[in-house]
Amino acid sequence: MSLAAGSVPLAEVVRNGFVESVHHGCVALVGADGAVIGSAGQPQTVIFPRSALKPLQLAAMLDAGLQECEWTAAELAVMASSHSGESMHTSLVRSILHRFDLDDSVLANTPGWPMDQVSRESLIRKGAAAPASIYADCSGKHAAMIITCAINDWPLFGYTSAQHPLQQRIAATVEVFTGDHIEHQGVDGCGAALFSCTLAGLARAYARVMTAPAGSSIGQVRDAMRQHPELVAGTTRDVTALMDELPGLLVKDGAEGVMAAGLPDGRAIALKIADGAARPRANVLTAALRALDVDISGVNSRWIRADVQGGGGIVGYLQETLNIQWEA
Repeated sequence: MSLAAGSVPLAEVVRNGFVESVHHGCVALVGADGAVIGSAGQPQTVIFPRSALKPLQLAAMLDAGLQECEWTAAELAVMASSHSGESMHTSLVRSILHRFDLDDSVLANTPGWPMDQVSRESLIRKGAAAPASIYADCSGKHAAMIITCAINDWPLFGYTSAQHPLQQRIAATVEVFTGDHIEHQGVDGCGAALFSCTLAGLARAYARVMTAPAGSSIGQVRDAMRQHPELVAGTTRDVTALMDELPGLLVKDGAEGVMAAGLPDGRAIALKIADGAARPRANVLTAALRALDVDISGVNSRWIRADVQGGGGIVGYLQETLNIQWEA
């Protein structure tokens, strides 16, 4: 089913009592066994999960030989991250590359400025004239990809192509975890190969991540991400905040309004905002957690009802309108 046909209202923006904007999309909730237990919109909608696939990508690389190195939890977390380009992120990526006598000039991901405003402004004040791959949010993943290629004697040239042995291993892992056949291939914003799945498949993958043994490749990735939420995203990011506020929760975002989460008991959530907006995703996720009877009392109120500003004051709010349809 198409995204347009499968979407329902998930959130609205109210300004001075008037509904100014409505965000549509889909949500899939699955049990620990991966079966859909509830949804809003059509859970079989096919999407590009974007960076929500990073835990699976890293698990595929660990299974392809990357685990031969003894990586710290922090290093694994930044390899699975969409980081903000803060010094804690870039220094780790550089140290990962240095272990193989490499520097950030080998990174083939799309150059960028840090997402973090303070870090970005600091670079500019210090004279940085152009964006660089090391600062872009996917540099940790690309460092892992390059090292995996080196370990396997795979060519570095074209390592981002869907036809490269590395990406073929990743594609196979995506199909195993999601339970879906890949219908569409694309190119992610960072330049790496991108693979589709259904929204239910993405949620199912996160259920499998959460129920995997601690010593498995994906179990190591899961535990590293939960141990270092600050490295998975960044200081001001919703992903980091939600994992800090709800210990044990695994959260990963993807571009164009994607977010996925896994609970300690194995249940999982995946959502896609149809217009690609990021602003309502944390509010919708928090509502989905509440629908699963998760205690969200420790969550910052902005993830429940966010302020809308006007003229220097608060004139409205963004709130979720989630209506879960439960499976019989």
